[in-house]
Amino acid sequence: MLTLSAVVEDEIVVLGAHCDDIAIGMGGTLMAVARQRPGLRVRALVLTGGGTEREAEERAALEAFCAGASVDLTVLRHPDGRTPAHWDAVKNDLRAFAQNCTASLVFGPQRRDAHQDHRLLAELIPTEFRDHLVLGYEILKWETDTPQPTIFVPMTDDVARAKVNLLHEHYLSQSGHDWFDEPAFLGLSRLRGVQCRSPHAEAFAVEKALLSFG
Repeated sequence: MLTLSAVVEDEIVVLGAHCDDIAIGMGGTLMAVARQRPGLRVRALVLTGGGTEREAEERAALEAFCAGASVDLTVLRHPDGRTPAHWDAVKNDLRAFAQNCTASLVFGPQRRDAHQDHRLLAELIPTEFRDHLVLGYEILKWETDTPQPTIFVPMTDDVARAKVNLLHEHYLSQSGHDWFDEPAFLGLSRLRGVQCRSPHAEAFAVEKALLSFG
């Protein structure tokens, strides 16, 4: 398998509909990028959970996943599960956020996610980040919407387990869900690892990218 290298500059953008989406979808990738790019700035936007215990969980979690990086997190107060009914407000908030970002690399949910909040955000990201490499992460959940990804970020077994440990340490509000457990998270990352010949991996969908042979 051919390895393509993404140029990570001083900043990356990470976007989520809910507190924990980013960590579940790309927690291992965050750890890797923060480790490999000292002084990185992580600009993060989450649509729901502002002013609740979930915002506090998200702040602590992203600081842990992005150790050594500077995390600039904004958590909005859109209604969980109802964001499509607030399309204008979500669009305006995403636009305002994008205008203050300098990154060329953007992470967010993938467009075919079955959850309405995830899907709306995924559909809006390319309308505000038009000249960026946008990578769509997958979020493990009840719906059978697991994508066929085209981009893989390999993880060692230690990193995969560290990700799961951080998820359980910081998102105590989610511990009662039957899908929020170690076998589920490690099962998916092991599957993605098999698909790229690595112990574990996180996978991403990319809709459009430029390839240079120079």
